[in-house]
Amino acid sequence: MNKIAFFLSAGLTSLSLSVPALAATKIQWWHAMGGENGAKLEQIAKGFNASQSDYEIVPVYKGTYDETLTGAIAAFRANQQPAIVQVYEVGTGTMMAAQGAVYPVYQLMKDEGEAWDQSKFIAPVVGYYSDTSGNVLSLPFNSSTPIMYYNKDVFQKAGLDPETPPKTWADVEAFSRTIMKSGAAKCGFTSAWISWIQTENLNALHDKPYSTKANGFGGLDAEFTFNNDLTIRHWGNLKKWQDEGLFKFGGPGGGDNAPPMFYSQECAMYMNSSAGRAGVINNAKAFKVGFAPLPYYDDVIPQPLNSIIGGATLWTLKGRPEEEYKGVAKFFTYLQKPEVQADWHQFSGYLPITEAAYKLGQDQGYYEKNPGADIGIKQLTRVTPTDNSKGIRFGNYVQVRGIIDDEFAALLGGKKTAKEAVDSVVARGNEQLRDFQSAN
Repeated sequence: MNKIAFFLSAGLTSLSLSVPALAATKIQWWHAMGGENGAKLEQIAKGFNASQSDYEIVPVYKGTYDETLTGAIAAFRANQQPAIVQVYEVGTGTMMAAQGAVYPVYQLMKDEGEAWDQSKFIAPVVGYYSDTSGNVLSLPFNSSTPIMYYNKDVFQKAGLDPETPPKTWADVEAFSRTIMKSGAAKCGFTSAWISWIQTENLNALHDKPYSTKANGFGGLDAEFTFNNDLTIRHWGNLKKWQDEGLFKFGGPGGGDNAPPMFYSQECAMYMNSSAGRAGVINNAKAFKVGFAPLPYYDDVIPQPLNSIIGGATLWTLKGRPEEEYKGVAKFFTYLQKPEVQADWHQFSGYLPITEAAYKLGQDQGYYEKNPGADIGIKQLTRVTPTDNSKGIRFGNYVQVRGIIDDEFAALLGGKKTAKEAVDSVVARGNEQLRDFQSAN
């Protein structure tokens, strides 16, 4: 090799060694999941990061759902928003009204050239997060639906068939009386979420409109209409059953007092999120747990419709550097993989968001090995959703749920009749809707 060639070669080698590898583009994902589910979420992000070298998803825990949403709104106004934020289902109306802030997932995937097929998702899940044209606005991540848990040992002690849970509210009342009379438990049933389970899902199961404008999907000028005979009847029954000791109120919001009453075997039946399945099993090791769909009034509807979902989705926010959005789209493609979804579903108890993930669990024998793990999925998908059962979408609905809790407490305290309490919820709730409409 001549001297010139040698120096050129050495120089090129030196240059190649001195240029560092391009750093991966960091993408912030703000979320509201703590504990074991939060740790699993971190694992999911690490799995994506390990699958390629161009992008790094950086999960950031921001507290409760309320705190995460409030923080994201404040960050956007300060131009410090993350690319991805996890928002719970009742924040959907707020996010949709944030014109210019949201990058709809269907548009993101199209713009970035990532495959996007809405038909592969479980219909009631994506229906909740779609616009009036059927376009999905945010990526479902942790979806759940309420179910009934029951104590098989208590059922057996009371002379009830532990493999035959109650189907109707008349059954729930009759079973509760039998259980209490036998002394097998001190109360028949408890429930979390008077709003989500005993009001919103109550109306969906019975095909009753919750509001005008297709339960809020059709516009911000919707008005609540759930002060119907069904809701008034049910709230009246809950009050009567509470007075008789058949039902014990789990507390406002998520009902923090409800789980301990079930775990301690004080109450034989318990209604809460399907995503709580793992927690129920871990905390109820002293007895066998059964799983069942929510009850219904068979004199109102011969067979109930589908339940509606809770949980959260991942929203993409505008205003980030362009290179981040390619990574967000690739991450969303990764999250839809059947093996990723099935693993998340089976670990957390949240529903699989795609048909392929559900089928993978079936092929793996997961549901045979874990009886009851598919109760929520079957309940959610047992019929084609109607306008009354595909979900609800309102602005300021977090405040409305607080009003529901206030008025239900007034009912239980004997300060109002069921009709007065439900009528007040609707009147006060409509004020919240008008406030949101005016602001947006």
